[in-house]
Amino acid sequence: MNGKHIGWIVLLLIGLVAPFVVYPVLVMKILCFALFACAFNLLLGYTGLLSFGHAAFLGSAGYICGYAMQGLGLSPELGLLAGSAGAAVLGFIFGSLAIRRAGIYFAMITLALAQLVFFLALQFPFTGGEDGMQGIPRGRLFGLIDLADTMNMYFFVLAVFLFGFWVIDRAIDSPFGQVLKAIRENEPRAISLGYDVDRYKLLAFVLSAALAGLAGATKTLVFQLASLTDVHWHMSGEVVLMTLLGGVGTVFGPIVGATIVVSLQNYGAELGQWVTVLTGVIFVVCVLAFRRGVVGEVALLIKRSGIRP
Repeated sequence: MNGKHIGWIVLLLIGLVAPFVVYPVLVMKILCFALFACAFNLLLGYTGLLSFGHAAFLGSAGYICGYAMQGLGLSPELGLLAGSAGAAVLGFIFGSLAIRRAGIYFAMITLALAQLVFFLALQFPFTGGEDGMQGIPRGRLFGLIDLADTMNMYFFVLAVFLFGFWVIDRAIDSPFGQVLKAIRENEPRAISLGYDVDRYKLLAFVLSAALAGLAGATKTLVFQLASLTDVHWHMSGEVVLMTLLGGVGTVFGPIVGATIVVSLQNYGAELGQWVTVLTGVIFVVCVLAFRRGVVGEVALLIKRSGIRP
């Protein structure tokens, strides 16, 4: 049994026990942002593309899911599919435009496109403008399970997270994932080996956008709300923070990073704006002292100690 299998077992056990120890809604929020961060890590950590516009996929999927549930009366599973599909289409459009550039130019293009989505969300009548879409029904899963019950909703969110995380894990370990790593390490060499680099980048971008959309649609069901907060550029910055804090290019790092950031925001709420300062201080310390992130540093310590998981 290797380290990844142990990590999966620990993750599953924590997921099953967490709602009986911690407020379930908080754990659901952590799971949603953990999936969002893992989707972003697929792009940054394994493809080497820094996107500053991932909030567009999280927020737009939330609006699409909310409209599907509230306006069209669809079931929750169809709402999640609609949100994820909408984010994937948006990701294809963004990716087709952005992958033509690299580095800071790629990041700025994604930021500009995400801001366009933000202003559209502000202007479209069905989004509710600054008030957002409120009172979105959770519905009944497959027409049988009432998601208005908190525990039913929790285990549904846990299942969605585990599915999304499994997709990312499989993608990383597949030949597709190996090509992404080759592009990250040495793109000219990947081109010389005959790989269509732009096509692989676009596929990674679309997959990352779809999974970020799945996280956003799930979050909308949890809080029964779709708001401008999720599509704002601040959210794109937060997911970068989560990923760097946990460990870029590590499988479980984004989950740890999302847990730290969301927990700080929740338990430090009484500090007001100072919680932002505290998060910034932790981030600076991590960048200076723990360059590989929390999980990356722990993995390095285990490797140096000679322990074979």
